[in-house]
Amino acid sequence: MSTATSLHRRRKTRNSLMMTLCLVAAGIGLAWLALILGALLYKGLAGLSVSVFTEMTPPPGDAGGLLNAIYGSVVMTVIAVIVGTPIGVLAGTYMAEYGRFSRLTTIVRFINDILLSAPSIIIGLFVYELLVRPMGHFSALAGSVALAILVIPVVVRTTEDMLNLVPNALREAGTAIGAPRWVVIKSVAYRAALSGIVTGILLSIARISGETAPLLFTALNNQFWSSNLNAPMASLPVTIFQFALSPYEEWQQLAWTGALIITLTVLALSIVARSLTGRREDK
Repeated sequence: MSTATSLHRRRKTRNSLMMTLCLVAAGIGLAWLALILGALLYKGLAGLSVSVFTEMTPPPGDAGGLLNAIYGSVVMTVIAVIVGTPIGVLAGTYMAEYGRFSRLTTIVRFINDILLSAPSIIIGLFVYELLVRPMGHFSALAGSVALAILVIPVVVRTTEDMLNLVPNALREAGTAIGAPRWVVIKSVAYRAALSGIVTGILLSIARISGETAPLLFTALNNQFWSSNLNAPMASLPVTIFQFALSPYEEWQQLAWTGALIITLTVLALSIVARSLTGRREDK
């Protein structure tokens, strides 16, 4: 009896020790996150005003806003999502519905995992060689292609995982009434996995919204307003990068404000994605 009691005490002590270490590690991580967010709010809110959303990026030493940079980021992000989402959804659908046990699916999944973890600067260099050099100039189109390549692996993985979670009984019920396979996928599998797929799309937007390296090699930047997709275009991450390194206080303040805008956008997308996931689990 004493041996069992001693074993129980040792296990309980080890469990308490590990729990304490885990809580300390979590607390350290949250503390650094709180410090970063606190500094961002303190520095960013000081420059947040209407002019940030209504005026162009200023010349050195002058006041201004981030209108052209915000516009460029929105345009390139929207194009990237429009291009990358269908490719990712269709690839994920094949992997989950048609080729779940095929060798091609294993290869595609391996390549997709590599793209998912690849540094974004490599994607930027690839698109630079693919589009920028042959075209002879930087462009928003090349930037959108680079961001679309970053969107695809996130959507592929999410679509495949969500479709794999759909019970086969639902597919069998659709097949039993004589519906073709594509109808079963569209009307049954997609509907059951819709919130998860949308969550993946939102997460891909959150990932590309702050990417700087791919845009430095593709879209570069533009000090002025430009809606020409075949020309360099301003973007919020690149503008933040350039303004943060400048010696001008006005530019540094705009960099902090731009970083705050991106952070709040990513947080909002993450909250929406989590709410959609929560609704799916409730169902």
